[in-house]
Amino acid sequence: MTPAELSRTVLGAVRRAVEEGALSGPVPERVKVERSRPGGSGDYATSIALRLAGPAGRQARDVAEVLKARITDSPGIARVEITGPGFLNFTLGDDSAGVLVRAVREQGTRYGYGDGLAGTRVRFAPAGELRARVITDTVVRLLIAQGADAAVAPGGEERITAVPAHGDGPHDDGPGQVRDDRACDGADDGLFARVGRDAALWALLRPAAHDRPLTGDGLLVQNEGNALFRVRYAHARSRALLRNAADLGVTARIAPGTDETAPAPAGPDAATAATSAETVPPTAAPASVLLTVLGDHPAVIESAARLRAPDRVARHLEATADAFLGFQHTVLPMGDEKPSATHRSRLALAEAAGTVLAGGLALLGISAPEHL
Repeated sequence: MTPAELSRTVLGAVRRAVEEGALSGPVPERVKVERSRPGGSGDYATSIALRLAGPAGRQARDVAEVLKARITDSPGIARVEITGPGFLNFTLGDDSAGVLVRAVREQGTRYGYGDGLAGTRVRFAPAGELRARVITDTVVRLLIAQGADAAVAPGGEERITAVPAHGDGPHDDGPGQVRDDRACDGADDGLFARVGRDAALWALLRPAAHDRPLTGDGLLVQNEGNALFRVRYAHARSRALLRNAADLGVTARIAPGTDETAPAPAGPDAATAATSAETVPPTAAPASVLLTVLGDHPAVIESAARLRAPDRVARHLEATADAFLGFQHTVLPMGDEKPSATHRSRLALAEAAGTVLAGGLALLGISAPEHL
């Protein structure tokens, strides 16, 4: 079960509870689920019971009990628990990894698209400044990917500005780092011609809209210190694994019960594979970390659309690339090792990671080369 499917399952339980008279009050348009936080349990959690408690005139834990009874036997959910004042916590079934990977393989680069903003109409006024145009065009793609009717049109109702309007005063970038709005004006100065389309788009979209664009020479560095290179390299590596697997006669397939989240074998490769200690904790199984970020992808796309914040997609692509690069060395047989169902499952997971990276880059307007 993917986070989007879990959200719909909880929303369905709320709707049934209201229809049956077990709860009173309006049914929300959506239910937000997120990774369980410290103090919680399971894989995901939601605070929907706290949100419904007021309109229902009930304690949040009572509302949570009503919903738990209607969710517990849902396919793909192994356990539902209530913690704190009324948080619902979900542990997914044993085949949750297989369900997620199959969803990515079936939906392709459209994995993460949804209908959470269906019925929403947004018209943006044309932007004059380069970065504002880039951000606006990207936000339109994100909104459409979530079912909204979005476009840039003269006299639009909403305008996205890449930097605050002049006259708003200085903005604090941190201790001793006060800047003026004019610090961002250099983005128009031949950036596309100097670094190319893909790097220029990343330079303008990766920072939050109120932060400086990335215009330094690091945009062209071809090593893992360059975040864009790392994301595109991870995609190219996923495709290389598929080619190498074909040479070995290994095909990608998720088999029920396969331990595709088993820790990587010890050794120098395992010790150096993770490219980001913040993204890949040393105690986490590499496949488990990768499954987590892939599962979060739909929620990231939706939040980026709702908040008009494409930088969220870019940051999530970095996390996905880091998780994949920490996992890739476990995929294919090594030495005299024979191909097994585990290798086929890990190859399917690697393929899914590449697909998510390609789809996310496409939403940003950036290419995902097969070779790098």
